[in-house]
Amino acid sequence: MKNCFFIVFFLFSYIMNSQTDHSLKQDAKSAKPVKAKYEQYQIITIDRDTTYIDSSLSIQSEYKHNYLRKDNFGLLAFSNEGQTYNTLDFGLNKFSPFPEFGYKAKHFNYIEAGQINYYSVATPLTELYFKTVMQQGQNTDAFITLNTSKQFNFSIAYRGLRSLGKYINQLSSSGNFRFTSSYHTKSMQYILNAHFTSQDFLNGENGGITTTDDFESKNPDYIERQRLEVYFRDAKSFLKGKRIFIDHVYRINSTEGANNLYFGHQLNYETKYFEFNQATVPSTVGASSYNRFGDSYVTSSINDQTKYNRTYNKIWASYENSTLGKFEFYLDDFRYNYLYNKILVLSNQTIPSFLKDQISTFGGQYEYQKNNWQGRFLFSNSITNQSLSTIDANLSYKINAKNHFTFQYQKINKIPDNVYSLHQSSYVDYNWFTNFRNEKINNIIVNATTSWLNASVQVSNLNDFLYFSDDSANNAVQLISPKQYSQTINYLSVKLSKEIKFWKFGFDNTLLYQKVDQSNPILNVPELVSRNTFYFADDLFDKALYLQTGISFNYFTKYYANDYNPIVAEFFVQNRKQIGDFANFDFFVNARIKQTRIYFKAEHFNSGLAATNTFYSTPNYPYRDFIVRFGLVWNFFQ
Repeated sequence: MKNCFFIVFFLFSYIMNSQTDHSLKQDAKSAKPVKAKYEQYQIITIDRDTTYIDSSLSIQSEYKHNYLRKDNFGLLAFSNEGQTYNTLDFGLNKFSPFPEFGYKAKHFNYIEAGQINYYSVATPLTELYFKTVMQQGQNTDAFITLNTSKQFNFSIAYRGLRSLGKYINQLSSSGNFRFTSSYHTKSMQYILNAHFTSQDFLNGENGGITTTDDFESKNPDYIERQRLEVYFRDAKSFLKGKRIFIDHVYRINSTEGANNLYFGHQLNYETKYFEFNQATVPSTVGASSYNRFGDSYVTSSINDQTKYNRTYNKIWASYENSTLGKFEFYLDDFRYNYLYNKILVLSNQTIPSFLKDQISTFGGQYEYQKNNWQGRFLFSNSITNQSLSTIDANLSYKINAKNHFTFQYQKINKIPDNVYSLHQSSYVDYNWFTNFRNEKINNIIVNATTSWLNASVQVSNLNDFLYFSDDSANNAVQLISPKQYSQTINYLSVKLSKEIKFWKFGFDNTLLYQKVDQSNPILNVPELVSRNTFYFADDLFDKALYLQTGISFNYFTKYYANDYNPIVAEFFVQNRKQIGDFANFDFFVNARIKQTRIYFKAEHFNSGLAATNTFYSTPNYPYRDFIVRFGLVWNFFQ
């Protein structure tokens, strides 16, 4: 994977020297190439929605200049780049009816099939992303795409990270390699999108700090964070995955008309591997030595490994009428293997070495667009023995470019993820084989985008909710296990955002309110989460440079945040310590010179001003200290 970065740049050099432009015309008088328009640099999703390459500098660009390359409002980062995130906004969770691998804490930067974009560009396009990290490393993302003809495009990209971190045993090292290809005939009768990904994520797992008093007291002896004792000095986790994805569609009629008939097929083959490795089992806290995760079958060199593969095939046929809309019917087949290398025979239970299943569903979808109305209604249900179903209805109304409304209703009958059903470990209490009921999830989501205010309301009803619980009565020992909540959880969120501009100043605000109705504290979220940014922006030096500078304030109220467990790479419910209610101020200076955006940020610059340190990502993992970071995004339009 490490060599992929250099392969990308080798191909970049070759392409720049050999590419012939098939998309630009020449001016008849000057015989010079006509500059391509921005509409000719297209980003196409798997649903064939189209947007365009944006090299402008806005406040949204500032929010997206991070490890995930997206606005991470509602996510609370850990202290080192490339670690996991605690989820403040429950509405960010997405649910699939199929049983997934699990180990979700390792998947925040795992690029799923639906997140891969495809491209169509007039000339070769390159984007280079760079950002400094906490210590000894960097975060880069190199991307190249070109059209060899109007019909064929391919892209190559590699995102790499290495960051040592400020605490003991906190190394992050990851790589995301992506290759995409898209093709269509001149008449668009046949369309093909395909991609290959290879991704790996390595993290040192220190288990958090052992004595929070040393951190909170602001004792000058611990300003160097590596002096703080942690639970593990040599534990680590590793996730890797590879995927081959093909999506293609053929229109029966040779030219598109008022009536069209399509046939399509989609293939998604993916393998994953997760490993938790711990050379030294006992943890030392002061003069005491004990096993943080309870009794173990071995005294050293723990090496828990889980393997997984799945194959998803979908075939579909659709009829499209310019008046009636689009009717689609499909069959899909989902097969998976979730594997360990042994069978465990315990005193009270036998833990099998694998899970495997084949799930087939039948579904229908209807899409309608007329004037300002657009709707999509989907229903699917299993035709094999499993109980699995989905209802998903979307309706939108667009008044104009600045004002539109959407309504969504989801009803999902979800099979439990594999990590809830089966797990094997060298730790005695981390072995289980369960038979949980399906989760039942009902969501109503209403979004309003207007010229006055953007608002989103979500109402969720959760039954048979799955979670990991804290089973230990001792704070020093972390024992967790999967549980199912037999009662109903009702969740409400209201999210408001508004950017106010006056003269050369801007004030961007996002506020999230959440409320949970439950008999027991299972789904815990902060009641309020906010982000407020005040900034100045203006053109300088005869518009050769666009400057943006300001301060962002991030805040969330105190709550019993979920804690993190590295053995299963999942968060679990705890009710011992609250975190939150601390102010986080960032100062930034950004600039745009042609297609280059430069970012400079002083993160959490107020961290040293309070009498005590109260900033945490989870009860034992401190949030980031003050740090100055630099980065850029550089687009090349050849």
